[in-house]
Amino acid sequence: MKRYRNLAATLMLSSLLAFFASDASAVSLAIPDSSHPSLLTDMPLIAHRGAAMLAPENTIPAFDAAVELQADFLELDIQMSRDGALIVLHDATVDRTTNGTGAVKDLTLDQLRALDAGQKFHPAFRGTKLPTLDEVLTRYGGATGLLLELKVPSRYPGIEQKLSALLQQHRLHHADSKIIVQSFDIRSLQQFHHYAPDVPLAVLVKRGELLKDSQLLRYAAYADYINPKLQLVTPSLVERVHELGMKVAPWTAHAAQDIHHLTEMGVDAVITDTLSP
Repeated sequence: MKRYRNLAATLMLSSLLAFFASDASAVSLAIPDSSHPSLLTDMPLIAHRGAAMLAPENTIPAFDAAVELQADFLELDIQMSRDGALIVLHDATVDRTTNGTGAVKDLTLDQLRALDAGQKFHPAFRGTKLPTLDEVLTRYGGATGLLLELKVPSRYPGIEQKLSALLQQHRLHHADSKIIVQSFDIRSLQQFHHYAPDVPLAVLVKRGELLKDSQLLRYAAYADYINPKLQLVTPSLVERVHELGMKVAPWTAHAAQDIHHLTEMGVDAVITDTLSP
């Protein structure tokens, strides 16, 4: 049965936003009319950095909004602080999304948590904090799927072992724990696989030459997903990946027509900024 991802599913967002900000009514929720037929989909949707069009990316408000919008998975990015804490942030620096400056690897957890990660998105989100991965796992682990990206892990020696240990601490290191770890860095994925062999892995791909049959065969030795840039997806690629026992979850669909086109090609999930296709 097809599911509605519509305005009715977002009625709780007003109270959610009010919880995070007294001026939540100032935030524009650009959600399509639920009566539009294009809002019907069976495709599992992965919320790119949460509902980042409605709330500050990679924050608890964005993740909570995505859950209310019935996202199947939350996609988020992992960096590591100077004192070894796993922090959820896309960029290597805090400059773009917070009121601070500097590289994540040069800042302690206390320094990172003191930053405002909401004000730049909208004043209504002033005071929003950068979440730790521990906080995210506690809040959503086991209930909502989590697609965890190791961002340029070569910056953070030992991050694979730390991630594995944290997943084990939360008892989310099994194949059915609704956790997928992805990266562009093949060596990092293989290293993580050594520590957590049961956690599904996804290879991120942005260049076509990395999708040759010989490469796909290598990925199939340890990976469960191939997550290519959406422009690289073809019916032939999907078929070849499926023949090797892996799944395809492209990134990043910004419009409903992208999701429908990818669905027609037979992909298994879509990483998207659009939660109401």
